[in-house]
Amino acid sequence: MTKLSVVIITLNEERNIARCLNSVATVADEILVVDSISTDRTKEICQQYRVRFVEHPFEGYIGQKNYATRLATHNHILSLDADEALSDTLKHSISEAKKHFDADGFTMNRYTNYCGKWIKHCGWYPDVKLRLFNRTKGLWGGINPHDRFIMEKGSTFSHLEGDLLHYSYHTESDHHRQIDRFTDIAARAYYEAGKKPSFIKQWASPLAKFMRDYYFNLGFLDGEAGLKICLLSAKATYLKYSKLKKLWRLERS
Repeated sequence: MTKLSVVIITLNEERNIARCLNSVATVADEILVVDSISTDRTKEICQQYRVRFVEHPFEGYIGQKNYATRLATHNHILSLDADEALSDTLKHSISEAKKHFDADGFTMNRYTNYCGKWIKHCGWYPDVKLRLFNRTKGLWGGINPHDRFIMEKGSTFSHLEGDLLHYSYHTESDHHRQIDRFTDIAARAYYEAGKKPSFIKQWASPLAKFMRDYYFNLGFLDGEAGLKICLLSAKATYLKYSKLKKLWRLERS
């Protein structure tokens, strides 16, 4: 049977980490937590489990995940965020995959809980993620903070049954704080890549984002939570380009 390293990066995740660790206990041959010097009880909680705990200054999401992936003992990796957990069906699917591991990478559907409500639309489900893979076949890439594992050409894939349960935001205030932080990171990443904002990007993209998620992706079927999510997603799109515009303006001043 293929040995599996479960790799998790953390920063102040005392609210979530125990749930995540409990969910992977039956499928993990190694659990590696790479922590960005938490100041809460994250380390204390991890030490109560069968966990290899490593502290490493944050390199950005892509850099941190590549570091953590290299540090793992086994080549086959299940990468999770601390606010995620495996459903029972997904645990079974991963256990079966370990018997043969007949693909280079395995995708799964992520199912998000927003302020206590499971979201089935808004473009949030099925949110297909590649999280189980052979690390020798690729690297983490993308644009911070939206990392993704990019596999080499010719890699083979399979899809697992079951959901990756994502406990995203406990309150709407949590969502606002995350938007502010992530749009800072995204604007900086775009700026460093030389991307410039246009009038259309700044103003039309948020509207298009709302229309797509609320109407075409049926966000209205998620009720009040769906409306909040779609409005805040549009706001995040606007802020990303607004902050990017400010960075270019500062360079010229």
